Amino acid sequence: MVTRSTRSILTTLVVAGSLLAGTRESRADILVLANGGTFSVKDYRIDGDLMTVTHRRGGQATFDRSIVARIAEDEVPDPEPTTLEETPVVQAGPMLADLSSRPFAEMIQTVAARHGVDPVIVHAVIQAESNYEPRARSSKGARGLMQVLPSTARQFGGGNLYDPLDNLDKGVRYLKGLLAEFDLKQAIAAYNAGPAAVRRYGGVPPFAETQNYVERVLANIPHE
Repeated sequence: MVTRSTRSILTTLVVAGSLLAGTRESRADILVLANGGTFSVKDYRIDGDLMTVTHRRGGQATFDRSIVARIAEDEVPDPEPTTLEETPVVQAGPMLADLSSRPFAEMIQTVAARHGVDPVIVHAVIQAESNYEPRARSSKGARGLMQVLPSTARQFGGGNLYDPLDNLDKGVRYLKGLLAEFDLKQAIAAYNAGPAAVRRYGGVPPFAETQNYVERVLANIPHE
């Protein structure tokens, strides 16, 4: 059994960089990222410079452990989920080589592949919406990585929008519907202002916030 003192020692070793390889399991750990974001995990494994985590809602992600500033014990963990099925990790292809080191890269690719959405677009939206902060919340109540509103999440069964995998699932499903109805530029505008506004104006609405948002997202999408 892993005691609290043992957990503290292992955490210190990871942060100090002296743990070369191994497996550590926990029911409630929080990875605190270098950019200030947090990531709740069920367990994690360290192999050299790589860390592989198993998310509490299923699925795995592998990334450079240098993006993790420290590991903290979650004193009040979320209830164990029971609905979102575990999905195999999709390996990053050449197109995503420059994105593979970003937080949640493999998780984003897995969810994007599951729903048939280009993961590059998902990354672009996340960067503009939350800059990869899973606990972000807007003044309008949008939450998590993709800044999903609770009302939008309810269209897809609700869930915990501060959970990165749950947030990605709801956000990507919503984005998929917009991309099916609109071209890319209009879909991005609809993600910000709502599809009704895009339909009303027959394109990107004349709102400064939305127009700036569209420019930011498109700037995050690499072009040939």
